[in-house]
Amino acid sequence: MDTIDTTSPTPEERYAALTDELIDRIDTGPPSKGFGSGALKVDRKIFAMLAGDRLVVKLPRPRVDALVTAGAGERFDPGHGRVMKEWLSLAPGAEDDWLDLATEALAFVGGKT
Repeated sequence: MDTIDTTSPTPEERYAALTDELIDRIDTGPPSKGFGSGALKVDRKIFAMLAGDRLVVKLPRPRVDALVTAGAGERFDPGHGRVMKEWLSLAPGAEDDWLDLATEALAFVGGKT
């Protein structure tokens, strides 16, 4: 009898899958150190990254405002107590939105909106 795998992928596995999906449209230069070292970039600018177990994406401020209001996530705080108005940290449970929002962030940061 076959067993069904009921384990969910880890955030790192989901992020790796996201990277694989977008690989043809992102910068894959030499790895950097420090903030954003594992981030997804276009034109050397970060558009998405994994922070803890949450995907963080850069979007226009009105879009972030709307997503926060809708409960899709919260403004990203990189740890110094000041939230970043164009960065959204997706809520747990929003994994189905990762690809769509990362693609939207890629277009925004890459100037194709």
